Amino acid sequence: MHANNQKRLLGKLVLGITGGIAAYKAAELVRLLVKAGFEVQVVMTNAACQFITPVTMQALSGKPVFIDMWDSSISNGMPHIELSRNADAILVAPASADFMAKLVQGRADDLLSTLCLARNCPLLVAPAMNKQMWENPATQRNINQLKADGISILGPDCGEQACGEVGLGRMLEAEALLALVNAHFTPKLLAGKRVLITAGATLEMLDPVRAITNLSSGKMGYAIAQVAADMGAEVTLVIGATALSAPAGVNKISAISANEMYDAVMSNIIQQDIFIAVAAVADYRPVTQQPEKIKKNASTLSISLTRNKDILAEVASLPNAPFCVGFAAETENLLEYAEAKRQAKKLPLIVANLAGEALGSDENSVTLLDKNGAHPLVRAPKIDIARLLLAHLAGML
Repeated sequence: MHANNQKRLLGKLVLGITGGIAAYKAAELVRLLVKAGFEVQVVMTNAACQFITPVTMQALSGKPVFIDMWDSSISNGMPHIELSRNADAILVAPASADFMAKLVQGRADDLLSTLCLARNCPLLVAPAMNKQMWENPATQRNINQLKADGISILGPDCGEQACGEVGLGRMLEAEALLALVNAHFTPKLLAGKRVLITAGATLEMLDPVRAITNLSSGKMGYAIAQVAADMGAEVTLVIGATALSAPAGVNKISAISANEMYDAVMSNIIQQDIFIAVAAVADYRPVTQQPEKIKKNASTLSISLTRNKDILAEVASLPNAPFCVGFAAETENLLEYAEAKRQAKKLPLIVANLAGEALGSDENSVTLLDKNGAHPLVRAPKIDIARLLLAHLAGML
């Protein structure tokens, strides 16, 4: 199993933009979608052009923007057919109250509404409007009808709006929409599975202000949690010390020290199908934590340490243990040490990586080790490594 050196095409997406102040968010959304690996074709309504220009969207998407029903650049003269047939999905973001009413009524008086009506692919809609418009009974009837018609409603969010009011109606941020689009395009290889994941570093306090820790950022664990959720799993993420925002759609438990992480894992491991131990758990902790700040009086300081419990080994040794995946971050003899760890803990799968290349980085280069040998993955963004890892895991299951 090897990652591709070129960016993998995740899907072909038509992004429809309707008239509303939230159209400015569509620029960032296109940038993120293209960066993630989507091919994005932008279609704008005339009203949308009052808020953001087609030139901006063309520059970000790398494709001409379509507005006109009668665009002569489409050879067959039917852009509403051509554009939808080449798409894996259509996302309308922002979707105004007026445009959603059009969808409910089946109206087709401009290019975007017509291609939505003529589509043969999924339609996703991200509402954006004033809170009174959102709460209006007519809008709520339309939302319920769109859902009944099989259209996915993404959002809206609650917060401050352009009019100065606060409430439901604002469009989801670009990062949240990207996550939902990723989830839509991800095969549900782990549907019905319960997955427990640990992520981040642990802190072992010496005194109220100092701690023993490591350089783990938590990025790999968070990426695996997000992809597992996208693949349909029910995910519980036990979070150590990290500054990251937790992925959407997962159950989150904070556990700062190794003992806290052990308790959190053992309290939630029952009925889990998969356990993925990504967190960099401290092997040792101070025998005693000083109640006051340690003063630098002497030229040297001796600290007695005691060994922490091995969370992964204990889970793997449980009766009816879940499918356990370990991580081995080494500085030398990578495959030898990782395979020894896999066999010692009786793990079906372990992920080996060089510590200096992985900690804190947005990319990783890993080797998957199982009973069938080594499966190297070339260096890639951690989200792509997570997809390849979980696809391999799903195959083993």
